Amino acid sequence: MALPGANSNVVPPPDSTPAATTDIAKPLVEVLKPIDPLFPPAGLFGENPREYQSFEESKAMENFTREPFSREITDVLLAPINESDIEIKPDGMLYLPEIKYRRILNRAFGPGGWGLVPKSMHTVVNTTLTREYALYCHGRFVAQARGEQDYFSDAGIPTATEGAKSNALVRCCKDLGIASELWDPNFIREFKERMCVSKFAKNVATAYKKILWRRVDRKFEYPYVEEPEGTPGGQQQGGPPYGNPGYANPGYRR
Repeated sequence: MALPGANSNVVPPPDSTPAATTDIAKPLVEVLKPIDPLFPPAGLFGENPREYQSFEESKAMENFTREPFSREITDVLLAPINESDIEIKPDGMLYLPEIKYRRILNRAFGPGGWGLVPKSMHTVVNTTLTREYALYCHGRFVAQARGEQDYFSDAGIPTATEGAKSNALVRCCKDLGIASELWDPNFIREFKERMCVSKFAKNVATAYKKILWRRVDRKFEYPYVEEPEGTPGGQQQGGPPYGNPGYANPGYRR
């Protein structure tokens, strides 16, 4: 009922209460929100978000260990490593640079024929970042390993995430037999005796001296310079069998 004196021709303002949001009227950002194939939202593939991942894994597992890879592939994977590619850390541990593993995988399976799939979230304990990865080749599950990488400040976390991925890749490649020599104690001893040397080196920034390992065909890199022959305590070619005196590191890979 209109109030006395009110203008009956005035149209009442529209109801300012927003209409109920429907699925069709969801914000565009929700419609275009990317879906993580490893952790899809509930309802996309059943009620359990893990069902989609389990389904994909089951397909990859169908041919797991059913038959070996072709002779052409295994010849690439099991080929002896080029000794010129082998590096040695200052503490005496032999290793193959991570990029060499990627090149071997690319030669064996082709770019895009293999990949690392993260199997966990990143975990940080003190200053060590870790993450679990699985290696798939030609759609088949091959191996799974946790990679780790230390970092010293928050600014180094992006680099640490990439380092953990590379570390996991190297560990997974053990199951394919790539560079298996680097886990063989006999090969390690023979190679270090023949191709490596431990010498006293001085840090030019701090003047601190210690015994470091290098290849016989390489020189120490900055900030270390090799001390002249005859320095007290210096080691000759081959040095102690496992690196620095008292340092129980046989050079084995993990």
